[in-house]
Amino acid sequence: MMNLTLPEPIQNLIAGRPGRVDDVGCSSSTIVVYDDMVLKIEPPSEAADRAITMMRWLAGKVPAPVVLADEVADSMRFLLMSRVPGVMSCDPAWMERPDALLDRLAEGLRMLWAVGTAGCPCVCDLEHELTDLRRRVERGEVNTDACTPGTFGPGGFRAPADLLDWLERNRPVEELVVSHGDYCLPNVMLSETGVVGFIDLGACGLADRWRDISLCLKSLRRNFGGFFGGPVRPAPDEARFFDALGIERDEEKLRYYLLLDELFN
Repeated sequence: MMNLTLPEPIQNLIAGRPGRVDDVGCSSSTIVVYDDMVLKIEPPSEAADRAITMMRWLAGKVPAPVVLADEVADSMRFLLMSRVPGVMSCDPAWMERPDALLDRLAEGLRMLWAVGTAGCPCVCDLEHELTDLRRRVERGEVNTDACTPGTFGPGGFRAPADLLDWLERNRPVEELVVSHGDYCLPNVMLSETGVVGFIDLGACGLADRWRDISLCLKSLRRNFGGFFGGPVRPAPDEARFFDALGIERDEEKLRYYLLLDELFN
């Protein structure tokens, strides 16, 4: 763990409990896992504010961590929350059962979509997303090397600004739901009983359901394709996923939200 002095309220709650640093996932935060709690240490940000706001709002609506303490010290934010049970959806035990995994991931999305949108404190619709992306593009913050091959270059877009222009011109009609915002396999916790937790809620808020569908499929393709260093496995049956969701595949929306995500690299 980074060499920081924990704020006293955090120290009192962990009270010398043994913890381990968790490096699974793509987060740049420091995550320390205890037996029934998780400590997340990161610089203050809008995403951190949103995660805490949404965790508090989602309490009792879906399985999400409970905020136990939230402190800012030494230019860092220390968030202590309850540890949700289960294992990540990318756990090998679930990767080896792709049909069951797809059913569980669809179950998680249906749980989120069933939450009423009234009173949701955070909005992450295209108006907000494209405004944020315009700032990122103008500041040169898009890392095209981390994008899906073919997004830029021959046969693709010339530059992030061209992709952003296309996204602004081709905005689809939105069906707003409570969206996780980063619905990838490490952020959905499973057990044999079903979905038992959603974590990393820094992009959670009202958005189109295809935002989560696209990120889920992208995560499935990458995890089964060995993108993160694991074994390459046969691609899961995406038709089963849509059957479990109870909706028809919309290629135009799927492509739109996959391209939108490229500018967040």
